[in-house]
Amino acid sequence: MPDNSYLKDLILLRNDPSKVGPVRAAAERGEVDAQYALGLIYAEGRGVAIDLAQAHYWLSLAIEQGDRDAELLRNIVGSQMSDEEYAAAKRLRAGAALKLVAAAGAGDPPDAG
Repeated sequence: MPDNSYLKDLILLRNDPSKVGPVRAAAERGEVDAQYALGLIYAEGRGVAIDLAQAHYWLSLAIEQGDRDAELLRNIVGSQMSDEEYAAAKRLRAGAALKLVAAAGAGDPPDAG
């Protein structure tokens, strides 16, 4: 069962940046609550430097899994982003998509053609 205490523990991140790693690991595994929490972490700079592109990226992943609160927060983050930050968020999404395609293709047999 996933540990969904990420949001409850965010207050600790102001004093303990080491807590970001476990939240990131859970977010990378696809846990929607962790993705939302990591978006909030980057949006507010809790244990990390503020990075609106990263915040937008992680919130977008949570939205894809149906998290409506993530959509609200992403709209707020998006309204604060510069064009450069938005472009960086798009690059993060494109990079993640390329990794998924590469991973899916890793098990394919070599092309005989």
